[in-house]
Amino acid sequence: MPTQHRHSVSADQLDAWLPQTQCTQCGYPRCRAYAEAMAQGEAGINQCPPGGEVTIAALAGLLNVPPQPLNPRFGIHKPRMRAVIDESICIGCRKCIDVCPVDAILGSRKLMHTVLARECNGCALCLPPCPVDCIALQAVDEQPGSGPWPEYARAESDRWRTRTEKRLDRLARRKSLRPEKSPGTQRSATETAAPRSAQEMMREEIRAAVERAKEKKARQSGSSS
Repeated sequence: MPTQHRHSVSADQLDAWLPQTQCTQCGYPRCRAYAEAMAQGEAGINQCPPGGEVTIAALAGLLNVPPQPLNPRFGIHKPRMRAVIDESICIGCRKCIDVCPVDAILGSRKLMHTVLARECNGCALCLPPCPVDCIALQAVDEQPGSGPWPEYARAESDRWRTRTEKRLDRLARRKSLRPEKSPGTQRSATETAAPRSAQEMMREEIRAAVERAKEKKARQSGSSS
């Protein structure tokens, strides 16, 4: 039997077969990083639960390697979900906005947040940081239309890739505009204390908002019983 030789494939070709949910389940911070690791032979083809068998088969064909079952270490393939925010509980802390990889959540500090249903990819990264558990995942019933995956249309995955790249570019520009502090620069006691004071005030605001949300939820539960 002839020996199979692994093909040399670009990260772009591999990335095209990832659904771009940016969920980090594969062990990498985003889909592109996983594609680059596969291109360098540092990651397996069976680490993408959202892509499931479709992605594994495509990656195996590109790399000329045998298909493998999805590695349960990285999760299992699940039906597509979408994040929904309970706006009556949301305290406007922005924590979900800060972690959304595709900018699918709108809102301002201390104001209600909402999810853009068309842009949400169901990555679930917004759930852990929410201090009041006001975000839930709901099943997506509608069919995505034409595309390689049962749950995701090619146009959607391409759009999520673009939105992720734009977000990363925006964050990089914002970071580059921050004034750099000289290592030898001495700061006054007031300057040193100010950031800590602001952070503490923010934590106090979040704690107070969480308590108000709990009290409101308790009142609603009491009135319904």
